Amino acid sequence: MTTILFYLFSALLLGAALFVVLNRNPIYSVVGLVFAFMNLAAMYFLLEAYFIGVLQVLVYAGAIMVLFLFVVMLLNVQPDRPHPGLIHPDRWWFGIMALIFVSLFLLLIGQGVRALLTSPAEDAAGMGSVADVGEALFTSFLLPFEIASLLLTVALIGTVFLAKKKV
Repeated sequence: MTTILFYLFSALLLGAALFVVLNRNPIYSVVGLVFAFMNLAAMYFLLEAYFIGVLQVLVYAGAIMVLFLFVVMLLNVQPDRPHPGLIHPDRWWFGIMALIFVSLFLLLIGQGVRALLTSPAEDAAGMGSVADVGEALFTSFLLPFEIASLLLTVALIGTVFLAKKKV
């Protein structure tokens, strides 16, 4: 039963992610992203990583999405008008970026499968607890954590700069 629910939530997550990317209305995209985050939290709960699931709901589906909605409404972003062609001719770089993304995604999938095949299953029993997350966050992942916080701060400053009215 758990496997069926896991595949159901993962299919819903992929559908919500496609909805976010393909939708032209930014408000609907943000709502779709909330739905995607909720499905990801449900997957964490199914994997018995309750702490990470609760953090997913509180931090991402709660606080970050409120910030996204605030930015979208503050900037008054209008939906794009459809272009007659499939891809806008000035956006040729989209194909290159999609190719890079797909190749990196396949590389990560390969690394994950290799890690699953070589790692013992006993190590996964305590994953997702508060102590494990805290220890990993403040020892081996301290630098990426600080870089992410710096990037979020720069994004917030850029948002305020873009939203500032010209006087």
